[in-house]
Amino acid sequence: MSTKPDLLMIDPFPAGIVARLAEHFNLHTYSDLDQFKPIADKVRGVATGGGSGLPRPLMDALPALEVIAVNGVGTDQIDLDEARRRKIGVATTLGTLTDDVADMAIVLTLSVMRDTVLNDRLVRSGEWSRNSLPLSRSVTGKRMGIAGFGQIGQAIAHRAAAFGMELAYFNSKPRPESAVRFESDLKKLAEWSDILVLAVSGGPRSANMVNAEILEALGPDGVLINIARGSVVDEAALLSALQEKRIAGAGLDVFQNEPNINPEFFKLDNTVLQAHQASATVETRTIMGNLMVDNLIAHFDGKPLLTPIL
Repeated sequence: MSTKPDLLMIDPFPAGIVARLAEHFNLHTYSDLDQFKPIADKVRGVATGGGSGLPRPLMDALPALEVIAVNGVGTDQIDLDEARRRKIGVATTLGTLTDDVADMAIVLTLSVMRDTVLNDRLVRSGEWSRNSLPLSRSVTGKRMGIAGFGQIGQAIAHRAAAFGMELAYFNSKPRPESAVRFESDLKKLAEWSDILVLAVSGGPRSANMVNAEILEALGPDGVLINIARGSVVDEAALLSALQEKRIAGAGLDVFQNEPNINPEFFKLDNTVLQAHQASATVETRTIMGNLMVDNLIAHFDGKPLLTPIL
């Protein structure tokens, strides 16, 4: 009989990561709670993604659960209070995806401001030979406001500075170690910004923090960039603002109800849309997956988690 701990794998992972998991654990996958119940009391660990997390009903069905390893930095889909009460360890892959996510924020900023996706479509359709293409806007000298100034927000600021952009940030508390100006009011930051970048954590505290009032403050020349969580934005208000040109455009890597996003987004020329791809590079996903596995191995070897949240 195998002495490997039983592990529930919520998300699919690359073959190399699954092979590492299978080397150390008895793997189980989940599709239906009723079908899963016969083995649920054996599961001691969970491997999951930041978007999927661990639904509370499933968490309640795992009485022997000791550790949750997240392949990402999001924990808004995990009941951390319950994990804390049950003394369940939670680890993320914090620090592994900072650069790629910051890069995506800049990619989306440039794509929206310079109309690269729209121009690509016009060139492919033959429009270039029939009409002059629209002028885009420079990013040099523009004001970028960053909501959320943790590792990712600070990495975005570092990159934006190289484009000669003026910077300010909103955060739950100021970062005195940073030379970037702190703004304690999100609405005031939006009023000041040409480009408002969202890099806040998900969860109830930030839900719909970018609402109609914030978008109105951003104004008809403003651009919204979201590489945080779809839950951070009131999507009905955003769609209305984009459709009515009350903001100039948006670059979105995340959405509510992804991947089944609101099809109204597909009709808009003033948006650039990505499929939650900010950390989706071969290099970063490999590092993330291996760190997730290493956290699980450390726990079951009786060692501290490498990158714990709890």
